[in-house]
Amino acid sequence: MKTRPMAAALTPVVALPLGLLLAACGTSDTGTDKEAPKANDSADCAADETTTSTDPVTLTDSYGRTVELDKPAERVAVLEWQQLEDVLTLCLTPVAVADAEGYTTWDTAEELPEGVTDVGTRGEPNLETLFGTNPDLVIVEAYTAEDEILKQLEKYDVPVLATKGADAADPIANMIDTFELIAEATGREERAKVVVDDFNAHLAEAKEKVADVETTEFVYFDGWIQGGNVSIRPFGQGSLMGELGEELGLKNAWTGEVDEAYGLGQTDVEGMSEVGDATFFYTGTVDPEGDVNAALAKNAVWQKIPAVAEGRAHAFPSGVWTFGGPRTAEQVIDAYVDLLTQ
Repeated sequence: MKTRPMAAALTPVVALPLGLLLAACGTSDTGTDKEAPKANDSADCAADETTTSTDPVTLTDSYGRTVELDKPAERVAVLEWQQLEDVLTLCLTPVAVADAEGYTTWDTAEELPEGVTDVGTRGEPNLETLFGTNPDLVIVEAYTAEDEILKQLEKYDVPVLATKGADAADPIANMIDTFELIAEATGREERAKVVVDDFNAHLAEAKEKVADVETTEFVYFDGWIQGGNVSIRPFGQGSLMGELGEELGLKNAWTGEVDEAYGLGQTDVEGMSEVGDATFFYTGTVDPEGDVNAALAKNAVWQKIPAVAEGRAHAFPSGVWTFGGPRTAEQVIDAYVDLLTQ
């Protein structure tokens, strides 16, 4: 399945390699001319009236590293999907991204404009292609200040903004902090405030809509197929999907072991039968590598679990990325509300 790279993993399938193993060890001579990145002309951005700062930028990234820019970054390269979504939400178009096709499948919160250079996979971006786009800032997701991706990119004379992939202590706050950090680096703080205010208002309104819902216990999960067997990944305490549900007043029923960064667990069909009468929610995006939901539908044990047998197992809309930014979070909130009140 398509998962973001993570350091804390429960299986080799859930996690991609530790850090990002970068391809190509050199860059080509790109000259000095820089074609301006295309404008983000989405309907939301077309109506945006916020201003962009032109002042020099000095900021501290998620790992205490100082990033200095003569002016806010305009030509940004982005190597992870949450941060790509954030850049688009800020009404900017990146000059380079990792795995554009995967992004358009798994994250529909913001549409990626055509023509953006794809630098390969998130796990192994091609550096020659990346730096050939003349970025003035590279935005990455790291897991420690000594992450391999940072060591590799330090060899090049381009500022790197390291953002924290997850924080199980407060995943919603980390999601917002990451968004606001990117806004600071790009001079889009005014736009970021509008978006964060929208998110908070969206959440408050949604709470009222589900205030009288009787069934409050839930488990959100996704999964994958390996060797013909189905593995299930519940989003437990400390997961963004779980915490957004609890912010609505629901109770996350998954109490099994989870990793320390993302709040993600691992179980099988039998394990999911132990969560009692909790309502199930799961990703509606069909994994090109194997349709987990179709496989579960054929499993006799799965069909006997109360949530499934009673019609309380609900697919989210396709393209809701479980590790996204503020706009994805609004999609998640809407899905919970729609499925609980239908």
